[in-house]
Amino acid sequence: MEKIAIISDVHANLTALETVMEDIKNRKISHIFCLGDSITKCTRPAETIDMLKKECEIILLGNCDYTICRPESINKKFWTRELIGEERANFITNLPVSHEFYLSGHLIRLFHASPYGLSNIFNPTFCNKGTAYAEKEIENVMKLFKNTEFIGKTETDKVPDVIGYGHTHTPCIFRIKNKTVFNPGSVGNPVEMLNEDIDEESNKYSTVASYIILEGEYNSTQLSTISYQLVRIPYNIEKEIELLNQSNIPNKENIIRTIKSAMPNKYT
Repeated sequence: MEKIAIISDVHANLTALETVMEDIKNRKISHIFCLGDSITKCTRPAETIDMLKKECEIILLGNCDYTICRPESINKKFWTRELIGEERANFITNLPVSHEFYLSGHLIRLFHASPYGLSNIFNPTFCNKGTAYAEKEIENVMKLFKNTEFIGKTETDKVPDVIGYGHTHTPCIFRIKNKTVFNPGSVGNPVEMLNEDIDEESNKYSTVASYIILEGEYNSTQLSTISYQLVRIPYNIEKEIELLNQSNIPNKENIIRTIKSAMPNKYT
């Protein structure tokens, strides 16, 4: 059997990414797939892109990636885009929006947020009604399994058995109607949607980086053993906060607040 690491939402936090990559290598994992939102929020987007290009077999496009790197944004003077340069921006823009493969007879489909777009939200532990994100909320989990034009699928394509998505920064794994849904959470900007107090001592269990390991027979359509493992790893948060404090990145106070507490950022 082979192991596949699924990472997501690095958000230019190179400190966390290096820690996660070291853990992946120590576990002798064969493949690394990234579900997008590799840039924005932290201070080293260029180095993050370069490491992901080197280490990942698959990198998908996320909503923040698209906002910053799409051709129409070239004159908006985004802080991140000026750091990464046009060659990296072009690389990001041309990333796929989904990827699928077989593992132990299960068809696994990956995307950043949903099969409908880059910014939709499905979160089984939090309701977005009454928030700025209400119109993007997916309430029926089975919609995640739909074949849509956005991901280049038609009604004649096989429906996946397993869905993996990022975007919410909050990890989860669950079963429903003979299918599996998982979210690896965030490497660089973890969120616990119900956290409200920045000084809550138990926040330390949510501010750690996270990713998911899949294990099974890679590229096999024959039903056999498969497993899912959620990994959570402490990293040097203070180092990343120091880099943010030393930078002139916009909105850094709110970014630091989230990194320190895993509280959702209500202002961006």
